Amino acid sequence: MTDASNILSKLDAAQTQLIAPGSPFEVQELQLQDGVTIRHYPKAPIHLREALNAGRKYGESIFITYEDEVITFNDFFNQVDRLSHYLIQECKIQRGDRIAIAMRNYPEWMIAFTATVSIGAIIVPLNSWGKKHELEYSLRDSSSKLLFCDQERFNQLDEFLEDLPLKAILVRATEKLQNPKVVNYSITQKHLGNLSDVTIEAFDDVLLMYTSGTTGKPKGAVSTNFALTQALYNFEMHAAMSAMANQDLIAKMMENGFQPSTLLAVPLFHVSGCHSVFMLNLRGGRKISMMYKWDPEVALKIIEKERITTFTGAPIMSTHLLSHPNWKDTDTSSLFAIGVGGAACPSGLAKLVYEKISNVYAGTGYGLTETNATCSNFTGEAFRLRPDASGTVSPVVDIKTVDDEGKTLPTGETGEICIKSPTNARGYWNLAKESEETFKDHWVSTGDLGFLNKEKLVNIVGRIKDVIIRGGENIYPAEIEAVLSNYPGVEEASVYGLQDDAWGEIVGATVFGIKINEEEIRNYVASQLAAFKVPEKIFISESPLERNAAGKLLAKKIKENSKYYQNDISN
Repeated sequence: MTDASNILSKLDAAQTQLIAPGSPFEVQELQLQDGVTIRHYPKAPIHLREALNAGRKYGESIFITYEDEVITFNDFFNQVDRLSHYLIQECKIQRGDRIAIAMRNYPEWMIAFTATVSIGAIIVPLNSWGKKHELEYSLRDSSSKLLFCDQERFNQLDEFLEDLPLKAILVRATEKLQNPKVVNYSITQKHLGNLSDVTIEAFDDVLLMYTSGTTGKPKGAVSTNFALTQALYNFEMHAAMSAMANQDLIAKMMENGFQPSTLLAVPLFHVSGCHSVFMLNLRGGRKISMMYKWDPEVALKIIEKERITTFTGAPIMSTHLLSHPNWKDTDTSSLFAIGVGGAACPSGLAKLVYEKISNVYAGTGYGLTETNATCSNFTGEAFRLRPDASGTVSPVVDIKTVDDEGKTLPTGETGEICIKSPTNARGYWNLAKESEETFKDHWVSTGDLGFLNKEKLVNIVGRIKDVIIRGGENIYPAEIEAVLSNYPGVEEASVYGLQDDAWGEIVGATVFGIKINEEEIRNYVASQLAAFKVPEKIFISESPLERNAAGKLLAKKIKENSKYYQNDISN
């Protein structure tokens, strides 16, 4: 038996033990109201409020550090309870109302999330990197009744708020409030009282999380309490399974004596930050040290100061951290766990991880917003031996690959990956057509190309979707092409992804027009779209762009004719 076969056999044995009848993560079949049968964890919490309330038992243990601030679990839930009372009594929030969050990583983000969940409302995390019009669209589309925001987002949306029946709570205000529809967060903490016992059902909607859409308009994936608690329970099952299969490695890590703690560097509006870091650590009683935004130099300082044991981020973030010049002069002896998610793990990064950290407990996984980050996962020896794979399939997940006509392919054949899971979102908010295309009989069509190999490992090989993934961020070319086409002088534009060792992909563009300047075009796009969507490579063509007989731009050929293509294929 090979080393890989041996560790995979251990993982399989551990899973069998954990999901057996009577075991902590017992798996049973469940027939849904529409007659579809799925597998689920019957011992998972009924709803998300119950799941997050597990954190209350950790009392005076430290939950959050942010710069010089320290918040215990008791502190956290005291703020949650006061805010919950305020939302009901003063804001008249009712079960099913939408409450949006538009802010960078602050402790108040997590407090607002938990308070909203606790009163049966629906939380709507917004991409804080987005431009004004993107935020406005999501607020209007979700019909949010209330907005939590920081000063930067408030300055973008102040005038917009006057046109909607929407109030706002401003977090960490740095300017004097002038808008009567806005209150300072500190006001919410003056409320005391017993909360009404709000009834929450398992299949009530609880999360409306926007993801990039092909037209530039975000799509809101709607998830129920049931989906979220199943996802959290599944993460915990995978952690237990991996620990059982990697006992020697776990023992070495425990010898260092450091208390488990996680550096939160990814945005909370992503499933990775929200689900994998925030909610899992809250349930598990582990400390989170927050970063306002990603900076590898700052991250190293926090790791040393807070004795961080776990770091999770997109591949580019891990690369920046491990290759930073200050790494060698920083005490990183506490750090033993590295999670790589959001994009495929480059071979160079896997090598770097094992060079920089001794006895490292590294891992990866595969999932998307529509599946609440759930499909496959593995950590430890399995990742060391198979860093190119995306883990073993979760026991509650069915996975298949289909051809262009939707026909199921034999195991091992490459096709579009489809996922059936109790963690799947129920559809897209206000988008019946898109929901029908993506969510079929509880299967999510991912748009990703891949296969399940003979070792039952998920392998991602490409994408059907017209999407660029830059450092874990999904970017749709059509959105950028539309902006480019509006620039004076640009007659045609084609946007595509270019391979990049650091980011995975970067945005490239070919434009044709009269009297156009590369730098001016780039500045224009930057004024219209979030920074990560701005093309890093712009090729100005001297002739009209290639089209087929039907007049459709031949994106692949246009990319091949750009001066950047040769570098792209040589990577």
